[in-house]
Amino acid sequence: MDPVTPLAVGPGLARPHRWLCDHPRSLDAMVSAGVLVLILVGAVASPRVPDQPLGPLFVLLAVLAAGSLVFRRERPCGVLVFNVGLTLVEIITNDVGPPRTSIVFGVVVALYTVAARTDRPTTWRLGAATAVLVTGAGMLFGLNPWYSQENWGLFAWTGLAAAAGDAVRSRRAFIAAIEERAVRAERTREEEARRRVAEERLRIARELHDVVAHHIALVNVQAGVASHVMDNRPDQAKEALAHVRQASRSALDELRATVGLLRQYGDPAAPTEPAPGLAVLDQLVDGFVRAGMRVEVRAEPPEALSPLPGSVDLTAYRIVQEALTNVHKHAGPGATAEVRIVRVRDALEVTVEDDGAGARTEGPGGPEGTDDKGAPGEETGGGGHGLLGMRERVTALRGSCEAGPRPEGGFRVRVRLPLQLRSGGDS
Repeated sequence: MDPVTPLAVGPGLARPHRWLCDHPRSLDAMVSAGVLVLILVGAVASPRVPDQPLGPLFVLLAVLAAGSLVFRRERPCGVLVFNVGLTLVEIITNDVGPPRTSIVFGVVVALYTVAARTDRPTTWRLGAATAVLVTGAGMLFGLNPWYSQENWGLFAWTGLAAAAGDAVRSRRAFIAAIEERAVRAERTREEEARRRVAEERLRIARELHDVVAHHIALVNVQAGVASHVMDNRPDQAKEALAHVRQASRSALDELRATVGLLRQYGDPAAPTEPAPGLAVLDQLVDGFVRAGMRVEVRAEPPEALSPLPGSVDLTAYRIVQEALTNVHKHAGPGATAEVRIVRVRDALEVTVEDDGAGARTEGPGGPEGTDDKGAPGEETGGGGHGLLGMRERVTALRGSCEAGPRPEGGFRVRVRLPLQLRSGGDS
């Protein structure tokens, strides 16, 4: 049997089996010797010629037929044709008495090798031609009568060899397909795991950016106010420092809740808070109002802030938070911002715009350091990530996001979030 055929071997045969698989030429030599023994024994034991000695031509043909099987892997079709020719010579010449059909064993092994190593159409074409030639020669020139058992045996052996080889080839292909599907499924699982990890990292990065950008901006402004009025108006400086303390505490609480997402199962539990939403929008706006910015909030209808899908509620809150933070950083404390939240039948529309009245002169390259209104790929130039984070959040929910300067001055951010999320949207 071909050593690449899958075999179920016991522990005691594992080492010999591996050795034969690593040395296929040795296995072929053993097969060749076995076929030679079968041919000679079959010729001597034939009941039709009990007293006939083996002729030199038959012995030569048997040696050639068995020896050619050593090369059956490299040239399977050539070895088959060679063995068929030797078999026809023996049947037709009859050098010593009736033909000895045992020489067909070389054809059987060669035909099995062709069937196991080629495709099915080739197997059946060569198998049919071999069966017709060998069986026809036996009926015409072999033992009488033409329908004798030996002549039909030639047909049976050749047909069996072709069928066995085709079955082995089909089994190999089936096992190879199973292994390929298993490898592909494993690769798909790994890719899906990597994709989920990347999405989770991006989501946590957006959360951290929103928390840090909002609260640190407020801390920065209030600390500057405290430093400016420390000597002349200490009461106002204390109030600004109190705002700094409150904003920093809020930032720590939200950071603790976000970092808690990174804990593994079984880790000590960390105190967390519910994800913020539009229900606490007044607290967010109050922080900007205390920092000196004028903010107007309108909800249409008034119940637009009623319970929403969790991901929509959080995204809308983060959009308003990031947009107001940008207004505070770039338009300045003298600007007026308007937040409009409109709830229609199947979507929530959030619009944040400012009049730009308090725009600072230092621009994106001033002390603030970065310009979130000018994230790469947005309407204006710059190096921040605020608008990019907005777009990523909205895109994850299959929504739309528009951001850009207003013709009459200022900046506008408009977002539309679907309320009926499709599969995979509410993450």
